[in-house]
Amino acid sequence: MRTDDYFNSTLRAVNSYFETAVQPSSSTMESTSHMIENTDFQGCIDLTNTDNEQTSKGSTAQPEVDESRISLLTWNIDGLDLENLQERARGVCACLALYSPDIVFLQEVIEPYYLYLKKRAVSYTIIPGDEGDYFTAIMLRKSRVKLLKQEITPFPTTSMKRNLLAVQVNIAGNELCLMTSHLESTKAHSKERVKQLEIVLRKIKEAPESATVIFGGDTNLRDQEVTKVGGLPEGVLDVWEFLNKPEHCRYTWDTKANNNLKAPYTCRLRFDRVFYREASEGQIVPQQMTLVGQDKLDCGRFCSDHWGLLCDFDVIL
Repeated sequence: MRTDDYFNSTLRAVNSYFETAVQPSSSTMESTSHMIENTDFQGCIDLTNTDNEQTSKGSTAQPEVDESRISLLTWNIDGLDLENLQERARGVCACLALYSPDIVFLQEVIEPYYLYLKKRAVSYTIIPGDEGDYFTAIMLRKSRVKLLKQEITPFPTTSMKRNLLAVQVNIAGNELCLMTSHLESTKAHSKERVKQLEIVLRKIKEAPESATVIFGGDTNLRDQEVTKVGGLPEGVLDVWEFLNKPEHCRYTWDTKANNNLKAPYTCRLRFDRVFYREASEGQIVPQQMTLVGQDKLDCGRFCSDHWGLLCDFDVIL
């Protein structure tokens, strides 16, 4: 059985440097669940009021909605790191309340985190990608996004319990196919990661032409691995590249700026990516991208060892 110290020293050395996928033991998960569910989250911005604020007359206030814009956040929230977990969870929820993205892709969600989000983020529909030790999830703002269909595509040769979670939705009168995944981690698993990338790209191409496709997640990709599959298919764009490679959000996993790992090395990589394929009508277009979660918490750490990636899309009305 693995100890908490093992998690804190090894599980957080993600992506480039840990050699195998390490999972929490059942006893650790139980204690973590108890810790989150019974913690007094004083100071956490209450997401339950986001779409349900009452006016002085007792009627439900209807916030103004900009139908010409869609916002999406993708973030590996590093749920496997149990250190400062309560404060980091509060920080993630505060970011959700601050930015109010229409669509959220999360990676490295653990069950206590998922249960807490379900309790607090009632303005969102939350679709988990699994029910195991850790998994992905998609959150959809109920006031704007209508869920039509969901699907999980397994990665048949993964050793890290990875898969592809996809949902079909309607937002602002537009059909979207939304996908997220956490591709196989570490340099040693490049071959498997490339296989998974090929599955993702195939599913993007197979989506109905009438739908805009947006994939986002912790891809763990190195640029040479994308080259290895022949680059992105025609019509599929890397949003960061489409936006002329903005330098301020080049590195989403950055041990130079992020001290969560206490890493003795400097490693700066663009692990978190967003891919886009326009619909046949071409009504949704990437507009801008920025990083979130870059403010230190009171504990001296960040919400995650990854920065979140917030993207805005213009809707051509």
